[in-house]
Amino acid sequence: MAPRVLSRALVTAKWLSEAVRAGQVGMSLRVLDASWYPPQERNARQEFKERHIPGASFFDIEECRDQSSPYDFMLPSESHFADYVGRLGVSNDTHVVVYDGDNLGTFYAPRAWWMFRAFGHKEVSVLNGGFKNWVKEGHPVTAEVSQPTPAVFKARLNKALLKTFEEMMQNVGSLQFQVVDSRPEGRFQGTELDQGLESGHIPGAVNIPFHSFLTETGHEKSIEEIQEIFREKKVDLSKPLTATCRKGVTACHIALAAYLCGKRDVAVYDGSWSEWFHRAPPRYRVSELKRNKA
Repeated sequence: MAPRVLSRALVTAKWLSEAVRAGQVGMSLRVLDASWYPPQERNARQEFKERHIPGASFFDIEECRDQSSPYDFMLPSESHFADYVGRLGVSNDTHVVVYDGDNLGTFYAPRAWWMFRAFGHKEVSVLNGGFKNWVKEGHPVTAEVSQPTPAVFKARLNKALLKTFEEMMQNVGSLQFQVVDSRPEGRFQGTELDQGLESGHIPGAVNIPFHSFLTETGHEKSIEEIQEIFREKKVDLSKPLTATCRKGVTACHIALAAYLCGKRDVAVYDGSWSEWFHRAPPRYRVSELKRNKA
């Protein structure tokens, strides 16, 4: 029987497969598929119906968000999150394991991991290597959709893990915390469009593309390698740190990587570039393209 793993940011496919085979998926252990893809490319919910980890439920990031916001995937209210995950059978005592089916290995799962942590849940882990490696290693899959017993989840937003536009604006002048942007270099520099949006970055931000933390197979790199990546970019993990990206998703890879190094308090700027581009003064949108044209 697989041992219970608590407060561990990553679990291996071997550990989870042993838990699945031992029949441990239930009230004490819930597995959530947090996949999301551009609709024109793949259908995450349909793929889940066709095959997923036995006992898993689908965590729909389109449903579990602030539907009234003009920006993608903003955090829902405490009551919305509590109601949504409660229907997935998650209580405050449940160990949650999240994964996704992205070709990289992991893409959206860290966002779900961070969401649980932001709402006060400590026992949440990311499946290292994702569904891609789960299948590659020959672990079981099923098309059977389980019906979890609803549970009561009480959510309390930990504001220390979340940054608002106003806080980010204030930080441009005060530099109270470091800012790391997880987008590809071209989008950070402003030399390529970001899903049709002019790109660039927040003044003072450092760029560490999120895939820097993943191996070629799609697993998280070792703690030593991750620490070296932060060191090379002169990011001090002993000091306050906020992560940003395009829409608050890959920024969560920064939070996860830092967490693995022992830093538990990385905040995520939920609105990220999507909000910053539309709300910040032009002088606060740093772009190489603009600079070259000037």
